[in-house]
Parts: sequence; C-alpha cells; structure tokens
Amino acid sequence: MSRQKIAVVGSGGWGTAAAMHLLKKGHSVTLWSWKQEESDCLKTELENKAFLPGIALSKDICYTADISCVGGKDLIVLVTPSKVIRSTCEQMAPFVDDGTVIVILSKGLEESTLKTLSDVAEEVIPQARIAVMSGPSHAEEVARGIPTTNIVACKDVRYAEFVQKIFMSDHFRVYSGTDVLGVELGGALKNIIALCAGIIDGIGFGDNTKAALMTRGIREIARLGTKMGAEAETFWGLSGIGDLIVTCTSMHSRNRRAGILIGEGKTLDEAIETVHMVVEGVQNCKAAHALAKKHEVEMPIVQKAYEVLYEGKNPKEAVLELMQRDPKSEN
Repeated sequence: MSRQKIAVVGSGGWGTAAAMHLLKKGHSVTLWSWKQEESDCLKTELENKAFLPGIALSKDICYTADISCVGGKDLIVLVTPSKVIRSTCEQMAPFVDDGTVIVILSKGLEESTLKTLSDVAEEVIPQARIAVMSGPSHAEEVARGIPTTNIVACKDVRYAEFVQKIFMSDHFRVYSGTDVLGVELGGALKNIIALCAGIIDGIGFGDNTKAALMTRGIREIARLGTKMGAEAETFWGLSGIGDLIVTCTSMHSRNRRAGILIGEGKTLDEAIETVHMVVEGVQNCKAAHALAKKHEVEMPIVQKAYEVLYEGKNPKEAVLELMQRDPKSEN
C-alpha cells in the first residue's frame, strides 16, 4: 500500500504502540498528546516511560500537542480514554476534512448517554467516516512485534478494508467486518469480566472459577449485544471471546490487576491509584448495568460486579450469591 499520512490521537500505551507499528509499515505518522509536556518528553527521551517503558521510539514520528495535526490526514487513529472521547472529538472536529476515515481503537461506552464511542464520534464529527478496531492487542506485545489479530468494522466495508490494509503486517493480522456495534460492545464489556477475573485471583479461587466466569461472562455480553442489534457471531470472534481471554488472563491487563487488588481487600479507589492507569471496566460497569436495565436483559455477573464496585458488597459474598442462583438450562 502507498505511504499514507496518519495522525494517532492519544499517546498512551496503545496509541504509542500503534504509532510505532504504522511507522514501521512505511507511513507518515504524527502522534498527538493532550499535554505539551508529555509530547516534549516523548520527543526528547524517545521512550514512553509512563505507559510503554523499555520500548525505543523513533525520531521519525512527529510528536505534537497541537490537535490541528489531524487536518489533511488520510487516516486518524483515535485512542484516548473513553471518558474523553467526546471532548477530544470536539477539539478535532474543526480540522477533520470531509471523508476522512477515523478508526477508534479505544474501548468503552459513554457513561452519561450510554452511547458507543462510534456513535459519539459520528455525532460530533459527521463529516468523517467512522470505523472501530478491537481484539487481543496488549500494547506491550504489539510494540514488540509479537503476533496477534484484530477486527476492524465499519458500516461501509470499503472503509474497514482501507484500515485493514494500512494496519496489516506479518505480526498484526486484521480481519474486516460491518458489525460495528458488536465489535464495540465486545471490546467494552469484556473489561468488566476481566475486572471480575482479577477479583477471583485476588480472593484466591482457581482456574475452574475463572473459566466459568469467562464462559458465562461472554454469554452475558452476547445476550445484551444481540438485544441491542449486534450479530451473535461477533461475540465468538476476536473482539468478543478473543479479547476476553487475553484481558482475563494477562498481567498486562490493568482491569485484571485492579480486580486482583479489590479481591485482596483494597477499596476501589486504592486499586485504581495503585494501578495508576485508566481502568475502563470500572466506568463500563456503570454503563453496562444501566444498559441491562434499559433493555431488560439479565446480566447477573455485571450486577454483582456493580454491587462490589459501587455498593460495598464483599467479593466472596457476591460469588456465593452467583453460585446459589436458581438452577437453569445453559442455553
């Protein structure tokens, strides 16, 4: 593919890894940081010590804190925390050219409106073409060239295939699709299950417990997703079970790490402070809890996670209550 002009908006771990990946593909890459100080640090030290320590960055990336950098680009990669997606899009909007493709790598939901991130982006930047990408993709491994696969989805598959070609490499395989809602819900809601997986580890329960949690957790996600209009098959793929497995089992997962601390007895605030990174599962749990009520979908794991996080329920008690629910058919 010919050299493309790309702006990566968000210089956390995943944004930095994506910028390096795209540079190595031969594209012209600009990496935007929300603070000038952070951008200057990346440029001078050529290392993201806060989010991706030990990975050497390239001087060939253009480091900036000027959001107008999104103008004149062939592709914008949006990878800021979900809670600031709207405000970031509002800053970007005046500079985004008509027809520019934006691919969202962030995973989450807007808590105040219960909208997906693509819905927010389409609302704020109507002149853009919005795609989403998700799957098992810890930044720490992508940055080191460790093989993985993702899916990119757009309502118009042509734009999904455009992003697919830009990102595809011998260690980062990308599939295309059109189920934007399914890809987003899988990527967002799996963080809640990963948080619960960490709680299980922190309590000291075993592999059986975690396997049961993951299996029933993806069922809950799919149940809500299909009720909202997503395709069931999406949740058995990369953005569903694929992302769920890696996030529930890896110590790269900030959601799992926060869950471990909660399971060990720390408060939610103490866990978040210790992890010192955005724990998307915490915010997403509120949104999922509200969506389950709105769509009248039974999500017992999400319900108990909500009670542990926001109502002070003891994690062991929450597990016991799940185990003692009335007998049911699996399907």
